[in-house]
Amino acid sequence: MAIARSLGLLLFLLLDSDETTERSRNVCQLKDAHEYDTFDLTDIAKCFTKCEQLEDSSCDVGNLQRYWLNYESYLLENSMETVDMPFVKALIQNISTDVSEDLLFSLMPSQIPRQVMQGEDQPTDRVRLPKSLFGTLLPGNRSAVRLAITVLNIGAGNVFKGAKLLQDNGSSVLNNRMVGLSVGQKHTTGLSEPVEITFSHQRQLPNMILTCVFWDVAKGNWDSQGCSTELGDERTVCHCDHLTFFALLLRPILDMATAQTLTRISQAGCGVSMIFLAFTMVLYVTLRLSLQRFKSEDAPKIHMALSSSLFLLNLTFLINVGSSSQGSPASCWVRAAIFHYFLLCVFTWMGLEAFHLYLLAIRVFNTYFGHYFLKLSLLGWGLPALVVIGVGSSNSYGIYTIRNQENRTSLELCWFQKEPALYATVHGYFLVSFLFGAVVLALVAWKFFTLPSVTAGKGQGQTWKSVFTILGLSSLVGMTWGLAVLTPLGLSTIYIFTLFNSLQGVFIFCWFIILYFPRQSTATSSSGTARVDQAHSVSQE
Repeated sequence: MAIARSLGLLLFLLLDSDETTERSRNVCQLKDAHEYDTFDLTDIAKCFTKCEQLEDSSCDVGNLQRYWLNYESYLLENSMETVDMPFVKALIQNISTDVSEDLLFSLMPSQIPRQVMQGEDQPTDRVRLPKSLFGTLLPGNRSAVRLAITVLNIGAGNVFKGAKLLQDNGSSVLNNRMVGLSVGQKHTTGLSEPVEITFSHQRQLPNMILTCVFWDVAKGNWDSQGCSTELGDERTVCHCDHLTFFALLLRPILDMATAQTLTRISQAGCGVSMIFLAFTMVLYVTLRLSLQRFKSEDAPKIHMALSSSLFLLNLTFLINVGSSSQGSPASCWVRAAIFHYFLLCVFTWMGLEAFHLYLLAIRVFNTYFGHYFLKLSLLGWGLPALVVIGVGSSNSYGIYTIRNQENRTSLELCWFQKEPALYATVHGYFLVSFLFGAVVLALVAWKFFTLPSVTAGKGQGQTWKSVFTILGLSSLVGMTWGLAVLTPLGLSTIYIFTLFNSLQGVFIFCWFIILYFPRQSTATSSSGTARVDQAHSVSQE
């Protein structure tokens, strides 16, 4: 008998263990019926962290999402007033349908939502419900309607993330919190006065785009239709014309996929530019050997100096991006310094192109300087070297990393590790060169379009010649780099800047061809910068 009882107890324990294991395995699949008692809620809430991969077969994300979406309806049907659990906070309250003012509720983290009365300080996280919501859209004999406000912590897993959010590396829901609003179990849309949800966050969210979104049940994904986003320094206000679950979506401007795409565009553009810059330099050598005037003119030499520095910049960029941050710290330091040097050389020679253009087109007379090109070369190649030596002595070169809000690496290369040096010797240096070039180009454009031959309307083609001349000169003085100031406007401007700037070598080649291989019809023209550039020199070797 004792042996039989022991075997029976052992069999019971084994069966109970199998049942417990099976329940644990099926809890995130929700194959069995689950209630909204404390035990089931706690058990199923663990799936927020368990379900971390999109293809995890142990989780049925769709069932889990439906379970939590229906939880708000369960709260409205029952006589509960509050829910206070680590993963969910809720307030269920009867609201009069003839309220005379908007209602404000606190959504502070780790606290149960509560109504904020008049005279109280407004909490940083809050929701404002318009009075018209309870009167106009909920008519009838009912004097009150039940309101449910739910704050759900969805964790870092893939529940309530959606396929697009999971595919965008670095995208996330702010603080992994979603706010549910429901009134009388009515599907409320098309509000004349939108609900207003305020999410607080740190003052600066670097490289991030903030978007107010709601959970679209039909799509199983986040959507922004019907919601507008009002950005602030330390808060973002969402205005939405319907009731459901809301959240603030964070998407990095340069997520991993975007960074890789931009890098490929830059690499392709730089490769194409290098080919055309090589053609330009070969043509220059050919012309210098065949035409005597090419040995004395300074303009072609300056063009070649800019082309050479741009060619070497593209080359070092391809090497730097291709090798990323691999290698020893010393080799990374050297790559960063060389890349910085040729970048500054490009900026300097673009500024010198603008200076030469000023002498040719604006000053015109008294433009003789002894050993002119030699002095330009000392400035064009020497000044960047002094800056790089100064930056290197301050140990400012190293691994440069762009990270998103989740602290994941979007891009890593050998560049600056100290931002003050980057701002001073790259941003500031470029700004001086760019502004000088822009002013000179504006003066040249003004002079072209105020020439008597243009203002008198002697030929429609003259205006177009001037326009194309200005466009050609803009490539020499680096106006494509000025698109960088537009990049904060959004991702599209980043793509435009990357594409046009990486093709600067192509634009220079086209300008060189037009300038030194003119058509027969324009070869005898007495106007235009091409003519001026070929006919004048500001130095004598």
